Amino acid sequence: MGQGEASARGTTMEGDCLSCIKYLMFVFNFLIFLGGSFLLGVGVWVLVDPTGFREIVAANPLLFTGVYVILGMGGMLFLLGFLGCCGAIRENKCLLLFFFMLILLIFLAELAAAILAFIFREHLTREYFTKELKRHYQGYNNTDVFTSTWNAIMTTFDCCGVNSPEDFKDSLFRVINSNHVVPEACCLRVSQSGELAYTSRDQCLSGNMMFRNNKGCYSAVVDYFELYIYVAGALAIVVLTIELFAMVFAMCLFRGIQ
Repeated sequence: MGQGEASARGTTMEGDCLSCIKYLMFVFNFLIFLGGSFLLGVGVWVLVDPTGFREIVAANPLLFTGVYVILGMGGMLFLLGFLGCCGAIRENKCLLLFFFMLILLIFLAELAAAILAFIFREHLTREYFTKELKRHYQGYNNTDVFTSTWNAIMTTFDCCGVNSPEDFKDSLFRVINSNHVVPEACCLRVSQSGELAYTSRDQCLSGNMMFRNNKGCYSAVVDYFELYIYVAGALAIVVLTIELFAMVFAMCLFRGIQ
Protein backbone atom coordinates (compact mmCIF):
# COMPACT_ATOMS: atom_id res chain seq x y z
CA MET A 1 0.00 0.00 0.00
CA GLY A 2 2.81 2.40 0.87
CA GLN A 3 4.49 1.91 -2.45
CA GLY A 4 1.17 2.27 -4.28
CA GLU A 5 0.40 5.56 -2.49
CA ALA A 6 3.90 6.88 -3.19
CA SER A 7 3.57 5.93 -6.86
CA ALA A 8 0.15 7.58 -7.11
CA ARG A 9 1.46 10.71 -5.37
CA GLY A 10 4.43 10.84 -7.74
CA THR A 11 2.17 10.45 -10.75
CA THR A 12 -0.09 13.25 -9.47
CA MET A 13 2.88 15.57 -8.89
CA GLU A 14 4.22 14.82 -12.36
CA GLY A 15 0.81 15.55 -13.86
CA ASP A 16 0.59 18.85 -11.94
CA CYS A 17 4.07 19.81 -13.13
CA LEU A 18 3.21 19.07 -16.75
CA SER A 19 -0.06 20.99 -16.40
CA CYS A 20 1.86 23.99 -15.03
CA ILE A 21 4.35 23.83 -17.92
CA LYS A 22 1.46 23.53 -20.38
CA TYR A 23 -0.30 26.69 -19.20
CA LEU A 24 2.94 28.62 -18.80
CA MET A 25 3.79 27.77 -22.41
CA PHE A 26 0.34 28.84 -23.54
CA VAL A 27 0.51 32.25 -21.79
CA PHE A 28 4.08 32.85 -22.96
CA ASN A 29 3.28 32.00 -26.58
CA PHE A 30 0.01 33.93 -26.53
CA LEU A 31 2.03 37.07 -25.68
CA ILE A 32 4.41 36.27 -28.55
CA PHE A 33 1.39 35.79 -30.83
CA LEU A 34 -0.01 39.22 -29.83
CA GLY A 35 3.38 40.87 -30.37
CA GLY A 36 3.71 39.30 -33.82
CA SER A 37 0.17 40.40 -34.73
CA PHE A 38 0.95 43.97 -33.66
CA LEU A 39 4.16 44.11 -35.75
CA LEU A 40 2.37 42.66 -38.77
CA GLY A 41 -0.41 45.23 -38.36
CA VAL A 42 2.06 48.13 -38.18
CA GLY A 43 3.98 46.88 -41.25
CA VAL A 44 0.86 46.37 -43.36
CA TRP A 45 -0.59 49.74 -42.27
CA VAL A 46 2.58 51.57 -43.36
CA LEU A 47 2.54 49.85 -46.77
CA VAL A 48 -1.15 50.49 -47.53
CA ASP A 49 -1.71 53.73 -45.62
CA PRO A 50 -3.72 56.09 -47.88
CA THR A 51 -2.56 59.32 -46.17
CA GLY A 52 0.81 59.41 -47.91
CA PHE A 53 2.97 57.91 -45.17
CA ARG A 54 3.95 55.16 -47.61
CA GLU A 55 5.58 57.71 -49.92
CA ILE A 56 7.58 59.16 -47.03
CA VAL A 57 8.85 55.69 -46.12
CA ALA A 58 9.59 54.77 -49.74
CA ALA A 59 11.67 57.93 -50.15
CA ASN A 60 13.97 56.87 -47.29
CA PRO A 61 15.85 53.61 -47.92
CA LEU A 62 16.48 53.09 -44.20
CA LEU A 63 12.80 53.35 -43.30
CA PHE A 64 11.79 51.31 -46.35
CA THR A 65 14.08 48.44 -45.33
CA GLY A 66 12.87 48.75 -41.74
CA VAL A 67 9.25 48.17 -42.76
CA TYR A 68 10.10 44.81 -44.33
CA VAL A 69 12.22 43.86 -41.32
CA ILE A 70 9.18 44.58 -39.10
CA LEU A 71 6.96 42.51 -41.40
CA GLY A 72 9.41 39.59 -41.34
CA MET A 73 9.78 39.69 -37.56
CA GLY A 74 6.02 40.01 -37.11
CA GLY A 75 5.33 37.03 -39.37
CA MET A 76 7.92 34.89 -37.61
CA LEU A 77 6.60 35.76 -34.11
CA PHE A 78 2.99 35.25 -35.27
CA LEU A 79 3.78 31.73 -36.53
CA LEU A 80 5.90 30.90 -33.48
CA GLY A 81 3.22 32.03 -31.03
CA PHE A 82 0.48 30.21 -32.93
CA LEU A 83 2.41 26.93 -32.99
CA GLY A 84 3.32 27.21 -29.31
CA CYS A 85 -0.25 28.01 -28.21
CA CYS A 86 -1.86 25.23 -30.24
CA GLY A 87 0.80 22.69 -29.35
CA ALA A 88 0.56 23.42 -25.62
CA ILE A 89 -3.22 23.64 -25.21
CA ARG A 90 -3.99 20.69 -27.50
CA GLU A 91 -0.99 18.69 -26.27
CA ASN A 92 -0.12 17.98 -29.87
CA LYS A 93 3.30 16.36 -30.15
CA CYS A 94 3.75 17.26 -33.83
CA LEU A 95 3.13 20.98 -33.20
CA LEU A 96 5.37 20.94 -30.14
CA LEU A 97 8.16 19.27 -32.10
CA PHE A 98 7.78 21.77 -34.96
CA PHE A 99 7.78 24.62 -32.40
CA PHE A 100 10.98 23.21 -30.85
CA MET A 101 12.70 22.88 -34.23
CA LEU A 102 11.70 26.42 -35.26
CA ILE A 103 13.03 27.90 -32.00
CA LEU A 104 16.22 25.85 -32.40
CA LEU A 105 16.74 27.18 -35.95
CA ILE A 106 16.20 30.77 -34.78
CA PHE A 107 18.60 30.22 -31.89
CA LEU A 108 21.29 28.79 -34.20
CA ALA A 109 20.76 31.65 -36.70
CA GLU A 110 21.23 34.22 -33.93
CA LEU A 111 24.34 32.41 -32.74
CA ALA A 112 25.73 32.38 -36.30
CA ALA A 113 24.95 36.10 -36.68
CA ALA A 114 26.80 36.86 -33.43
CA ILE A 115 29.84 34.85 -34.60
CA LEU A 116 29.85 36.59 -38.01
CA ALA A 117 29.52 40.00 -36.33
CA PHE A 118 32.57 39.18 -34.21
CA ILE A 119 34.58 37.92 -37.21
CA PHE A 120 33.73 40.94 -39.42
CA ARG A 121 33.85 43.52 -36.62
CA GLU A 122 36.66 45.36 -38.45
CA HIS A 123 34.10 46.28 -41.14
CA LEU A 124 32.36 48.51 -38.61
CA THR A 125 35.35 50.80 -38.07
CA ARG A 126 35.66 54.44 -39.13
CA GLU A 127 38.49 53.54 -41.51
CA TYR A 128 36.40 50.95 -43.36
CA PHE A 129 33.39 53.27 -43.80
CA THR A 130 35.65 56.13 -44.89
CA LYS A 131 37.34 53.98 -47.53
CA GLU A 132 33.96 52.77 -48.85
CA LEU A 133 32.56 56.32 -48.93
CA LYS A 134 35.52 57.62 -50.93
CA ARG A 135 35.32 54.68 -53.33
CA HIS A 136 31.57 54.40 -54.03
CA TYR A 137 29.65 57.57 -53.03
CA GLN A 138 28.47 59.52 -56.12
CA GLY A 139 26.45 62.36 -54.58
CA TYR A 140 23.36 62.81 -56.75
CA ASN A 141 22.74 59.39 -58.30
CA ASN A 142 19.76 58.22 -56.23
CA THR A 143 19.40 55.12 -58.38
CA ASP A 144 22.58 53.87 -56.70
CA VAL A 145 21.66 52.17 -53.41
CA PHE A 146 24.94 53.06 -51.68
CA THR A 147 24.62 56.75 -52.61
CA SER A 148 20.93 57.05 -51.71
CA THR A 149 21.52 55.34 -48.36
CA TRP A 150 24.32 57.73 -47.48
CA ASN A 151 22.19 60.72 -48.54
CA ALA A 152 19.42 59.47 -46.26
CA ILE A 153 21.86 59.08 -43.34
CA MET A 154 23.37 62.55 -43.80
CA THR A 155 20.00 64.31 -44.07
CA THR A 156 18.45 62.32 -41.22
CA PHE A 157 21.29 62.84 -38.73
CA ASP A 158 22.41 66.30 -39.95
CA CYS A 159 25.97 65.10 -40.51
CA CYS A 160 28.55 65.04 -43.29
CA GLY A 161 30.95 62.26 -44.26
CA VAL A 162 32.12 59.54 -41.89
CA ASN A 163 34.44 61.68 -39.75
CA SER A 164 33.91 65.14 -41.24
CA PRO A 165 33.36 66.90 -44.60
CA GLU A 166 37.08 66.38 -45.27
CA ASP A 167 36.28 62.75 -46.13
CA PHE A 168 35.15 63.87 -49.60
CA LYS A 169 38.67 64.95 -50.60
CA ASP A 170 40.17 62.64 -53.22
CA SER A 171 36.89 60.75 -53.51
CA LEU A 172 34.73 59.53 -56.40
CA PHE A 173 32.25 62.30 -55.52
CA ARG A 174 34.86 65.00 -56.24
CA VAL A 175 35.82 63.29 -59.51
CA ILE A 176 32.20 63.32 -60.69
CA ASN A 177 31.32 66.74 -59.18
CA SER A 178 34.56 68.74 -59.41
CA ASN A 179 32.79 72.07 -58.63
CA HIS A 180 31.33 70.84 -55.34
CA VAL A 181 33.37 70.46 -52.16
CA VAL A 182 30.60 68.58 -50.33
CA PRO A 183 27.31 67.03 -51.50
CA GLU A 184 23.96 68.75 -51.09
CA ALA A 185 23.00 66.32 -48.31
CA CYS A 186 25.66 67.99 -46.10
CA CYS A 187 24.10 71.46 -46.31
CA LEU A 188 22.37 73.06 -43.33
CA ARG A 189 18.58 73.23 -43.49
CA VAL A 190 16.07 75.31 -41.55
CA SER A 191 12.32 74.97 -41.19
CA GLN A 192 10.34 77.44 -43.30
CA SER A 193 6.53 77.28 -43.37
CA GLY A 194 6.64 73.71 -42.08
CA GLU A 195 9.17 72.57 -44.70
CA LEU A 196 12.94 72.18 -44.54
CA ALA A 197 14.91 74.46 -46.83
CA TYR A 198 18.66 75.01 -47.35
CA THR A 199 20.09 78.15 -45.72
CA SER A 200 22.56 78.82 -48.54
CA ARG A 201 23.03 75.88 -50.87
CA ASP A 202 25.58 77.48 -53.21
CA GLN A 203 27.90 78.61 -50.42
CA CYS A 204 27.61 75.21 -48.78
CA LEU A 205 28.54 73.36 -51.97
CA SER A 206 31.50 75.69 -52.50
CA GLY A 207 32.89 74.71 -49.07
CA ASN A 208 31.74 77.45 -46.68
CA MET A 209 31.79 75.86 -43.20
CA MET A 210 29.06 78.20 -41.91
CA PHE A 211 26.41 76.66 -44.15
CA ARG A 212 27.11 72.93 -43.82
CA ASN A 213 26.99 70.22 -41.17
CA ASN A 214 30.52 69.65 -39.87
CA LYS A 215 29.92 66.68 -37.60
CA GLY A 216 30.81 63.24 -38.94
CA CYS A 217 28.05 60.66 -39.37
CA TYR A 218 29.92 57.94 -37.47
CA SER A 219 29.81 59.96 -34.23
CA ALA A 220 26.27 61.21 -34.91
CA VAL A 221 24.87 57.70 -35.45
CA VAL A 222 26.76 56.20 -32.49
CA ASP A 223 25.60 59.03 -30.20
CA TYR A 224 22.01 58.63 -31.36
CA PHE A 225 21.91 54.86 -30.97
CA GLU A 226 24.15 54.55 -27.89
CA LEU A 227 21.27 53.93 -25.49
CA TYR A 228 19.52 51.64 -27.98
CA ILE A 229 22.70 49.56 -28.42
CA TYR A 230 22.81 48.80 -24.69
CA VAL A 231 19.07 48.11 -24.61
CA ALA A 232 19.39 45.85 -27.66
CA GLY A 233 22.23 43.95 -26.01
CA ALA A 234 20.20 43.42 -22.85
CA LEU A 235 17.16 42.36 -24.89
CA ALA A 236 19.29 39.92 -26.88
CA ILE A 237 20.40 38.21 -23.66
CA VAL A 238 16.79 38.08 -22.42
CA VAL A 239 15.55 36.70 -25.75
CA LEU A 240 18.24 34.00 -25.86
CA THR A 241 17.36 32.98 -22.28
CA ILE A 242 13.65 32.84 -23.12
CA GLU A 243 14.36 30.75 -26.21
CA LEU A 244 16.39 28.25 -24.16
CA PHE A 245 13.58 27.95 -21.59
CA ALA A 246 10.99 27.64 -24.38
CA MET A 247 12.94 24.75 -25.91
CA VAL A 248 13.26 23.03 -22.53
CA PHE A 249 9.54 23.48 -21.74
CA ALA A 250 8.50 22.28 -25.21
CA MET A 251 10.64 19.16 -24.93
CA CYS A 252 9.44 18.43 -21.35
CA LEU A 253 5.83 18.74 -22.46
CA PHE A 254 6.55 16.67 -25.59
CA ARG A 255 8.06 13.85 -23.52
CA GLY A 256 5.34 14.06 -20.85
CA ILE A 257 2.40 13.66 -23.27
CA GLN A 258 1.19 10.07 -23.28
